[in-house]
Amino acid sequence: MPSAVPSKPVNSTESALSVRGLSKTYVMGEVHVQALRNVSLDMYEGELVVLLGPSGSGKSTFLNIIGGLDAPTIGTVAFRGRAVGGAAEHELTRYRREHVGFVFQFYNLIPSLTARENVALVTEIARNPMPPEEALALVGLEERLDHFPAQLSGGEQQRVAIARAIAKRPDILLCDEPTGALDSATGLLVLDALERANKELGTTTAVITHNAVIADMADRVFYFADGEIARSETNTKKRHASEMAW
Repeated sequence: MPSAVPSKPVNSTESALSVRGLSKTYVMGEVHVQALRNVSLDMYEGELVVLLGPSGSGKSTFLNIIGGLDAPTIGTVAFRGRAVGGAAEHELTRYRREHVGFVFQFYNLIPSLTARENVALVTEIARNPMPPEEALALVGLEERLDHFPAQLSGGEQQRVAIARAIAKRPDILLCDEPTGALDSATGLLVLDALERANKELGTTTAVITHNAVIADMADRVFYFADGEIARSETNTKKRHASEMAW
């Protein structure tokens, strides 16, 4: 069955990302693996959505496609009405550089650079970046600017990665299992940092997780199964990250 287009959230007025009929098939020799099956949805300006589902359900493939890291086999992705899928490589590079921030499960920080310097790598090539110090303060690390990754906890390193992603003021922030390598207390600090970025910068944010508790902080939740959106829900009363526990 095609994945239905969920209803528009009450408090949103404009679509940031519009996805229609998205399918992705990987070909490995004679084996064809269908990672996505006819997925359609909209993400609205400034909302926070959670993509929930088990490993292999298509979440990461979906995130990579809407972030311009992969191309669909069939279907379209549009950012503010302009097509992303099928764009020339230089246009995809510009889309990723100017409009999208990524946060992954593993922090990918450069060990020989301080927190401030890791964030500055992005601000040096962005159009209208915030100062690294401001980005790190937004995630609660204003006292750790000159510490190297080895001097930071796992949660602090992940928050540096978030600061690096938001320092270029992206329109879209895509997070793939950002708490997957962390304990629950540290994970909540990371979620709080994402929540603050979403609220204070107005960044449209998508968070992939297999942890159902995290869904409570979303405006909407999309449940992935076998490459499709099995269902979606709108949270009428969101919970703050600080109120959650798992």
